[in-house]
Amino acid sequence: MRYSLTSLKIKNYSAMVSNEMVIVGTTQAARLLKICTQRVRHLLKEGRIIGAKKIGRFWQIPLFNGIPKITEGNRGPKATWKKRLSKALTYITVNQHVIRSNKKNHTNNPVVRIQSGSHINYCHDVEIVGNSRVVYSPDKPLNCGAKVWIEVESDVTLKPFTFSEMMVELV
Repeated sequence: MRYSLTSLKIKNYSAMVSNEMVIVGTTQAARLLKICTQRVRHLLKEGRIIGAKKIGRFWQIPLFNGIPKITEGNRGPKATWKKRLSKALTYITVNQHVIRSNKKNHTNNPVVRIQSGSHINYCHDVEIVGNSRVVYSPDKPLNCGAKVWIEVESDVTLKPFTFSEMMVELV
């Protein structure tokens, strides 16, 4: 079966998009299933991930409704990986304390904070691909204290960059 593929670079992993199907590697599949990459490789070895193909040294795993489809095993307990995508919003804020610290200490620490569930990532630059909105709520700030933030839907792609990565791209 042949696909016309377009490659997307997303942080440290890549996803390939065909006309109807998204194909990911083992690392991205593990993130989507909320399991370790070694477990994904074990499932691939057993042939339990539907539609997965090994091309050279790399696996291409198709997504069905946003996650890899896995057949049930014959033995052991039921699977515990996440079977549907999270509907949690991702929040993007700017940490004003880090801005002040950078100015005072003449440093360049990342100030943009991305919070998706309990996972927090800091960076210098974020590209939002998809729907988002800016919220100002002085009466009900977020847990981190932010009164202005950007809300991004869970299925929107974020491409965070740190300053060192941006300098490498410019060269």
